[in-house]
Amino acid sequence: MSGAGSDELREVYAGILERTPEHDFEYTLDRIVEVCDLLGSPQRAYRVVHVTGTNGKTSTSRMVERLLREHGLRTGRFTSPHLTTVTERIAIDGEPVSDERFVELWQDVAPYVHLVDQRSLERGGPRLSFFEVLTVMAFAAFADAPVDVAVIEVGLGGRTDATNVVEADVAVITPISYDHERWLGHELVDIAGEKAGIVKDGSTLVLAQQREDAEGVVLAAAAEHGVRVLREGVELEVVERQVAVGGQLVVLRTQGAVYADLFLPLHGAHQAHNALLALAAVEVLLRDGGALAGPTVEAAFAGMDSPGRLEVVRRSPTVLVDAAHNPAGVEALALALEEAFTFERLVGVVGILQDKDAEQILSGLEPLLDEVVVTRSSSARAYEVEDLAEIARDVFGEDRVHVAERLDEAVSLAVNLSEASTEGSLTGAGVLVTGSVTMAAEARILLGRP
Repeated sequence: MSGAGSDELREVYAGILERTPEHDFEYTLDRIVEVCDLLGSPQRAYRVVHVTGTNGKTSTSRMVERLLREHGLRTGRFTSPHLTTVTERIAIDGEPVSDERFVELWQDVAPYVHLVDQRSLERGGPRLSFFEVLTVMAFAAFADAPVDVAVIEVGLGGRTDATNVVEADVAVITPISYDHERWLGHELVDIAGEKAGIVKDGSTLVLAQQREDAEGVVLAAAAEHGVRVLREGVELEVVERQVAVGGQLVVLRTQGAVYADLFLPLHGAHQAHNALLALAAVEVLLRDGGALAGPTVEAAFAGMDSPGRLEVVRRSPTVLVDAAHNPAGVEALALALEEAFTFERLVGVVGILQDKDAEQILSGLEPLLDEVVVTRSSSARAYEVEDLAEIARDVFGEDRVHVAERLDEAVSLAVNLSEASTEGSLTGAGVLVTGSVTMAAEARILLGRP
């Protein structure tokens, strides 16, 4: 960042960061409801698609937004976490708000935030959290734009997530698996119950294929609220997919139509399933479940992207960045990697956060990697390098594990290791940076991705 606006942004962002961090979850919507009421309920000024699940939320949200924008609608998109700058989280018509606009949004909502902070403190409660403040800013930005539709990604869980003050027209639940157990519960049915909390009267639910126990919980919530459900495997299906240069060709069946030979410039079966959910959600919102115009859908799909998701950030050797940070995410990564890339030698650069299942993540990566360089991101929650290396040695064996305290050193070492045994064939050498969203974010910045 540079310039006066960026200096102001840094100051505002630093102030918001001093609040309770977004991973420190508290089970109440009281504070954000109070702020939104004071602001005149900006979250009710536009239609909403609300997205939750364990993996695929951000990709699906970006796909929904891209489809809506291709139909000529003005869009807002709220996703988290960010990869390069906090302004990414609040996007209007697909573009992050400017540094200056972010500062203005904070100035607009600050008096109301401070008032609710004070009231909460007087009751013995905390101030609004980091994530609650950003959520309020997003709601205000979208109302002020104004947007036609806002695509809102849940931060954590669903039922008591700050975003759950919206009354969504369409709720989307991506695959549910184990993650954030400290806050959401250690049983899949408990996690599913939290996710199902975004299902409300009057909405339509678009539901990814789920494990039977998780699906039962979600369908029970849908029945309780009397909502229509479109289920993958019933009304929705990825009929066919073929690997193509730069992505894949997919055939998708929805309630409205069968869409054939759509080019999706993203790798992996999981992205085809995300695209199916997004397409179904937009059909419901715009056509009450009817078919969308084929050329419009084709154009939207061709323009889709998902930064930090099996993204090529360098060539010769190929350096890939992926934000997989739980066992299910690593499983999807592994399948996509094996399908779309061929390496003679692949070296991993891995950093993991302490609240994640490091052993399971590393075990999922082990068959993919010839060697691994253990490092850490700048996150205060990151495993110390030697602590993570100890786990890695148990999984990979002593000889395949290397350590580097800094990410730049880790990437440089991994590049050298990947090229060491490929006999000068740079196309056969690869580096994969993964393990957490912060690792993916910092690798992208290091390697010059916008």
